[in-house]
Amino acid sequence: MKYYIPNQHGAWAMLIIPFLFGIIASKPNLVHILLFACWLIIYLLMFAVLQWIRTKKTKFYRKPVLVYTFVLIPFALWLVVLRPVMVVLALVFLPLFIVNAYYAKQKRERALVNDIAAIVQFSLMVFISFLIGEGTDYGLAAKLFIVSLLYFVGTALYVKTMIREKNNKRFYYYSISYHIALVLLSLWLLPWVMIAAAAVLLIRAIGFPRIGITVKQAGISEIVCSIVVLVSVWIA
Repeated sequence: MKYYIPNQHGAWAMLIIPFLFGIIASKPNLVHILLFACWLIIYLLMFAVLQWIRTKKTKFYRKPVLVYTFVLIPFALWLVVLRPVMVVLALVFLPLFIVNAYYAKQKRERALVNDIAAIVQFSLMVFISFLIGEGTDYGLAAKLFIVSLLYFVGTALYVKTMIREKNNKRFYYYSISYHIALVLLSLWLLPWVMIAAAAVLLIRAIGFPRIGITVKQAGISEIVCSIVVLVSVWIA
């Protein structure tokens, strides 16, 4: 199953949180179920495609790509029939996916630029989910898109201080500086509950790399942080 199921645990939060942000900014309806089914299958398909590009292991990744493509087609067609605008919105993802494909081919998929390209893609789901929910407050949708973007960029920086840049003090201070800026920005623009969430993220960025928690513990803590951010947005 390892060729079918992504091993990037943090990506699951990026898959779900922006989708829920879009619902918060609009109203839930049954089409959201279809949208999420498509979104999940697309994520699984793109993982297999990028791994195929990176490893060139056609033997292992051709079947997952074909399976997910065939599963996606009826769901995607159904969604397009209900919401034809999805065809246009899907094109927005293409240049960002090309960036991911380039870094996969170069075997540099952990590069920060590649992470940011993926984060933008995931965060764009805020707008799509918002449109599916027939939302009218585009300003709110834009704010939640920015919240998603800023949160996950901070998470990418923090995770690197726990794994790939574990012994890089300069990168650790980059992460802390980013999270301090996030708190200051929250103090200026956001409600108290989201300021509190930003403070939690700052404490995490400062403390956990020093404590030296395991990768599994870091993953669990990210689930908690994602819930904190989601709840803060919902309350606000």
